[in-house]
Amino acid sequence: MSGFVWQRRWRGPVQAVIFDWAGTTVDHGCMAPALAFTRTFEAAGVPVTIAEARAPMGAEKRDHIAALMAMPRIADAWAATHGHEPREQDIDNLYAAFLPHQLAVIADHAAPVPGCLETVRALRQRGIRIGANTGYAQAMMDVLAPAAAAHGYVPDDSVNASDVPRGRPAPSMALRNAANLGVDAVAACIKVDDTPVGIEEGLAAGMWTVGVALSGNEAALSHDALQALAPEARAALRRRTHERLARTGAHLVIDSVADFLPALAEIEARLARGEQP
Repeated sequence: MSGFVWQRRWRGPVQAVIFDWAGTTVDHGCMAPALAFTRTFEAAGVPVTIAEARAPMGAEKRDHIAALMAMPRIADAWAATHGHEPREQDIDNLYAAFLPHQLAVIADHAAPVPGCLETVRALRQRGIRIGANTGYAQAMMDVLAPAAAAHGYVPDDSVNASDVPRGRPAPSMALRNAANLGVDAVAACIKVDDTPVGIEEGLAAGMWTVGVALSGNEAALSHDALQALAPEARAALRRRTHERLARTGAHLVIDSVADFLPALAEIEARLARGEQP
């Protein structure tokens, strides 16, 4: 019979998990970049709110600043303070000013999210490779990576925004991770991220995606602050953050990496049934 086409599918196991850094595996609440952005804009005479600073989180950091400068309120405040609309040179100057603020706080927020080390250990016991990528540039990772290693977290491969021509939501970093880790198919990879733009990266790369709702930028709370929430407030926050990441297209959404193993089991069951990302 005519009209049929052959479709090639990966039905093997997951071979690699590619985690985001801040808010996913380390720095509960994604606190370091939020602090650095607010301090940078305050020093430039145009304070931004924490909510504004967090909105483009996950992007390469110069792109993040450009996105903030494009927000109408911030653009208007910039024009009122500096006498002109935001320019490319202003973005360059802010990025240069941002770097020391980021480097000053990054090591203080390098502790792994609770459950991260146990999850990574369980994945390695199954022969699954551990990738990592980030909107941070190399100078920032030169501080964060050894600080995280001192706490016991060392991925098998890490790719930075400065390593690729285009940062998130482009798939470049995730695809480079996959190549470096030697996987057989992108469908054998899971991208885990706490930001919508990080989920979009994984989807663009053709990978399974898992959103992290409560340990990252969407919830925007330290571990202690999250634990201190009343049950009703925590439940409301959970609903809101899960819905936000699900709307981005994440295949599954979990609270934190501590809850990742059941998500892995579900994805491997879906692969065995012939489903694809």
